[in-house]
Amino acid sequence: MQDCSAAWLSTFASRMTGAAVSDNAMKNMRTNLSHRRRRTSGFSLLEMMMVVAVIMIMSTVSFMTLQPMLRQQRVNNAYNTLLSAMRQGRDNAIAQRTSYLVTFNTGATPQSVTVAPAFAGFQGALAPVTYTLPTDVNLRNEPGIPTANNKTPDSFGTGARAVDFGYTGQGAGAGGLNVIYFCPDGSAQDAAGGAGQCLGNFSNGVVYIARPGELLSSRALTVWGATGRVRGWRLYNGGGGPAWSRQ
Repeated sequence: MQDCSAAWLSTFASRMTGAAVSDNAMKNMRTNLSHRRRRTSGFSLLEMMMVVAVIMIMSTVSFMTLQPMLRQQRVNNAYNTLLSAMRQGRDNAIAQRTSYLVTFNTGATPQSVTVAPAFAGFQGALAPVTYTLPTDVNLRNEPGIPTANNKTPDSFGTGARAVDFGYTGQGAGAGGLNVIYFCPDGSAQDAAGGAGQCLGNFSNGVVYIARPGELLSSRALTVWGATGRVRGWRLYNGGGGPAWSRQ
């Protein structure tokens, strides 16, 4: 009897030990699997560095691609600023029945254009307004623009000056003025007969803008003195060389 009991106890102990070992093995397997899942659920340092490098390369390429477009947009902004300023001067002169002065300032950077009443102090007079151009766009007659009188915008001047008003007829007159007076009848005149008195000569002329060193960034605006009409121009590289085209 004692031998049977001992044998049974030995068998039971063996089974219990085997079950315990099996349970421990299962626990270890579950623990290892959990650790592996945690390790595979994140990113390694190498993977993160590769992603950052790809993002930096794409950002650099995008930045370089956008630069020409941004430069072109700044030229367009400068052109629109000058066009709006000259039209504002003319519209103010007509609406308020007085003369308005438009001055192109080339002596400082950034360059600018100022619209102001020729006579201050009257009722309803608007305060002078100065519009600033982008720092990389200048009032500039870029070397290489057409200089023959019959090839300049509206045949005003010879492209020798960036701001060139004061022509009393198409191609006639001295030019060289950097100011223009818009009168109540809408015309544009010079200061002959008194500044802002609108007793002088019709003042035709042209103003050029460009990015320094970029010929085909050139734009121009012309004014016909008799009507004060403002027209825009852009320089293109035609078959016979650079040529102005109406915008």
